[in-house]
Amino acid sequence: MKALIIGASGGIGGAFVETLQGRGAEVETLSRSQHGLDVTDEASVEAALSAFDDPFDLILVATGALEIDGAAPDKSLKSLSVPAMLNQFALNAVGPALVLKHAVRLLPRDRRAVFAALSARVGSIGDNRLGGWYSYRTAKTALNQIVRTASIELARSHPDLICVALHPGTVATDFTAKYLGRHAAVPPGQAAENLLSVIDTLDTAQTGGFFDWAGKAVDW
Repeated sequence: MKALIIGASGGIGGAFVETLQGRGAEVETLSRSQHGLDVTDEASVEAALSAFDDPFDLILVATGALEIDGAAPDKSLKSLSVPAMLNQFALNAVGPALVLKHAVRLLPRDRRAVFAALSARVGSIGDNRLGGWYSYRTAKTALNQIVRTASIELARSHPDLICVALHPGTVATDFTAKYLGRHAAVPPGQAAENLLSVIDTLDTAQTGGFFDWAGKAVDW
């Protein structure tokens, strides 16, 4: 297998790299800290991906943030901020969309391949029971729609491609450290193992889906 991990310097992104390499996969990486990649800047995305020519069996986008520029999740309407909301959409929805736009040429047309983006259960509209976190929730909901829509388009040109949004569960990383509370969390390595096991079992009938770490479909 040949894989490309976007956001490889993060906790879960790095765990994907280590786990895949442990399986004997050939792994390429891109990240802001190591390569200067800014997924919110199309020129940066295009330039970074132009370094690759050969197709990948797996392209996984593990970028994202709960807090951007110090803005905590907005728990109520009164705490909504235009800049904070736009930043969430830029990083958590537009970024993966730009990666997919410029990564299509790196996805094989003649064999199975997977494009996966890390989403979050809080992006589910049907599963929303607690409210709050307006900007992060809606950005992840937008990401899910992007994956779903792209899966329909790309099925025409890449019949064996599987495009999915994945919920890793609560992972113990710097990303979530302030928000774990009483929630059980798994180490990044375990989260990566879980999601790779899900990816291994997916087929084209599941393209455009939203799945959790156990392989269960998440309500839109």
